[in-house]
Amino acid sequence: MALKKSQLYSSLWALCDELRGGMDASQYKDYVLVLLFIKYISDKYAGQPYAPISIPKGASFRDMVALKGRSDIGDQINKKIIAPLSNANKLSDFPDFNDSSKLGDGKDKVDRLTNLIAIFENPALDFSKNRAEGDDILGDAYEYLMRHFATESGKSKGQFYTPAEVSRIMAQLIGIREAKTSAATTVYDPTCGSGSLLLKVGDAAGTAVTVYGQEKDASTSALARMNMILHNNPTALVEQGNTLANPKFKENGTLKTFDYVVANPPFSDKRWSSGLDLSNDPFERFKPFGTPPARQGDYAYLLHIVRSLKSTGKGACILPHGVLFRGNAEADIRRALVRKGYIKGIIGLPANLFYGTGIPACIVVVDKEGAQSRKGIFMIDASRGFMKDGPKNRLREQDVHKIVDVFRKVLTYGFARRDREERVQSQPSALHRQPDGRGSPGPCRPPARRHPDRRCRCAWALLDRLPAPEARAVQGTPPRLRCARRGQVSHQVHHLPAP
Repeated sequence: MALKKSQLYSSLWALCDELRGGMDASQYKDYVLVLLFIKYISDKYAGQPYAPISIPKGASFRDMVALKGRSDIGDQINKKIIAPLSNANKLSDFPDFNDSSKLGDGKDKVDRLTNLIAIFENPALDFSKNRAEGDDILGDAYEYLMRHFATESGKSKGQFYTPAEVSRIMAQLIGIREAKTSAATTVYDPTCGSGSLLLKVGDAAGTAVTVYGQEKDASTSALARMNMILHNNPTALVEQGNTLANPKFKENGTLKTFDYVVANPPFSDKRWSSGLDLSNDPFERFKPFGTPPARQGDYAYLLHIVRSLKSTGKGACILPHGVLFRGNAEADIRRALVRKGYIKGIIGLPANLFYGTGIPACIVVVDKEGAQSRKGIFMIDASRGFMKDGPKNRLREQDVHKIVDVFRKVLTYGFARRDREERVQSQPSALHRQPDGRGSPGPCRPPARRHPDRRCRCAWALLDRLPAPEARAVQGTPPRLRCARRGQVSHQVHHLPAP
């Protein structure tokens, strides 16, 4: 029997949202997702001797159902369900099902937990028999709920989730899909949140790869471990701790290096240096480039990624636009990274995409392979391609395809250009998109008034008359037009409607 994903997900969200009452979504999500997790592993692995997850006797979802209506239901869930599952599978940081400050007192708590359990008794959620139309019903339902909780959680609470479209773009930009991968291939996320970005990159590989993640927040790292299991990746290594002050993955006293590293770190983290001796970093992440400002942690995370990559490693990191133009220490770090040739490309994204903030961000693509011969940075302005989705913006399929296609083929359209190393190093703000008043980045638009006669039909004149989003000057080898009036050769122009 096939389940309709859209109906299942929307009904789950509606029921859960109705029951949460006045509790903050960032807290309620922990209870809902843990119940979904227990229901899934109980249906799929209970009674199996060699299952990747052990279900102790008396700790299954069926045993939880037997607790409905009891006056001590919260305490019993903690003792009879959560504790055995945690001990048997080395899981930790589950929410407290007997927390009166979050779930209420007396009958209020009993009714809330009883009704929440009843949601997952739906026969359509028998995961031992049913499957979704397509593929990963539980993993996708988990992601669906996380996305909605992130939307409801407000500015400071949505950092546990990276939008799926952005994750897919990053997975393709680092080239893991085309690479020859194996179980020995390593993928790492130093700020993995709930693990959604890490999973998307792992899924893009042609074979199973070894996945590593670290997350500072205890409850969010627990979500990441559950997310890995729900997405059929129970061997993934997810550690809890501060990545910058106490990185968990080390080899011979130094940082372990990986084939691929991706991250969506907290933007402009003002407490990034807590617990760090900046003048004596034992892992030498800052020494070759400079120490980031104590109140701006963006480059601290980027330099951690650079240090965690193998000599041929590739990575991608989501950062606020400030990293492209801020001066002083960050300008020095930026020049040093460009001089090394580590930055392969930068993609400017639309504003209001991410659940933790409304500011625009960019994807910085790092590639150590061929860094010594790299003489420029490929830049794409993708800030205009999106759709409205409730209070947030969202990338469409066509937007994802355009970004990936242009980056792979290094097409220098009107919204993409390649900057020479010399220009970037000589101008501290060279990586910043300068607005021109119409929402189009100044450096990427065709130069104005290149032609003395606006009546001419050659490409030079067409560029002058067309709005920037509708004129893309393609450089390279396409057919060229000769201007009879000016006597010069111009580039071919492609006319495309504005997004």
